[in-house]
Amino acid sequence: MNLLLVALGAMFLQQTFAALGRNLPSIIAPAILDDLRLDAAWLGVYVGIGALASLGFQLGCGSFIIRHGALRVSQVALLMLAAGLVVACAGPLGFFALSAVIGAGGAAVSTPASSHLLGRYSPPRYAPLVFSIKQTAVPAGLLLGGLLGPLLTGWWGWRGALLASAAACLVLAALLQPLRAEFDADRVPGRSFRLSDFHTTLAVVMRDRALFNLSLACFVFNGLQTVFMAYFVVYLTALGHPLAVAGFVFSAATLIAVPGRVLWGWIGSVLAPPRVVMGALALGMAASSVLAGLSGPGWPLLLLGVVGGGLSLTALSWNGVLLAEAARLAPEGMRGAATGGVLSFGQLGALLMPLAFAAVLGLTGRYDYGFLLCAVPSLLAGLALLRRPRPAP
Repeated sequence: MNLLLVALGAMFLQQTFAALGRNLPSIIAPAILDDLRLDAAWLGVYVGIGALASLGFQLGCGSFIIRHGALRVSQVALLMLAAGLVVACAGPLGFFALSAVIGAGGAAVSTPASSHLLGRYSPPRYAPLVFSIKQTAVPAGLLLGGLLGPLLTGWWGWRGALLASAAACLVLAALLQPLRAEFDADRVPGRSFRLSDFHTTLAVVMRDRALFNLSLACFVFNGLQTVFMAYFVVYLTALGHPLAVAGFVFSAATLIAVPGRVLWGWIGSVLAPPRVVMGALALGMAASSVLAGLSGPGWPLLLLGVVGGGLSLTALSWNGVLLAEAARLAPEGMRGAATGGVLSFGQLGALLMPLAFAAVLGLTGRYDYGFLLCAVPSLLAGLALLRRPRPAP
């Protein structure tokens, strides 16, 4: 139990700073876009590049986790996040594209690494709860970004805010080092990376119908989550609210995901099958997306905060239940690869849905149409998850 608590605490911090480093550019995007004189639709391209990079890193990280250990890979992920933030400070679009690749790669491998580590120490019955507690680190990172990002941007400019976040990632990577002897004791130094590992990771998911269905759900969930994280603050500023106010509303909304993730994890462990919990969350995502699409300049800030809270309680709160289910369904010794395979479908969603949102925004200049578009796959995913599975022949 003590080792579980230490592992959970270490991975909570790792995921917190991974979420902060990965999403801070989007949170302070209004300041960056204004300084560089860019259209908001470019934000979708930036997010899409990161999602494409994440896809490759998650498909190929399984061997590195097995060879070097989950904790070492977690440290490397933090170093990559720091490097990506530093590169972004150079400013021009080419450097932002490179920073998206580096930073997204670091964030991408952080989740399979933490899942591999916690899978060793978590009691199977309570894995959804344990993984959900760990995944509350993501809204915690977004909360820090929403509160500190605009504040640091006001003090030091957007470059200073990115550099401060990079420094925090470097410090945490160093602080994790004393834990490596215990948590990387299962590493296999003789395991080497092969190009066939990309196929192996996909095959783990494709051969198992339950894992494949979970992957399709991850496509929708991660896509909407990415749209919310990338565009909600920009949307509020487009409605005329100052960046500091928009950041505060975003932080308040994401705070709801902290107890939300724990609640859904507890329900998925004790009261209902994870599939049913995820189906209900998908329907909640669809309803929240519709409300976001119906919102507009005439809506009071409090009501916009309620809309953001609904998206946070659903689109930011599914992760622990889904990751625990992926780890449960994974073949023995393949938790990292199976999680990476499932999340690779999620990265496809994180690539395509923000690009679709950006295309709608570029063509119409309206954010509400983009949110309404995102409601459709969420509704379909919810209906599919709640349908009773056919009995095996």
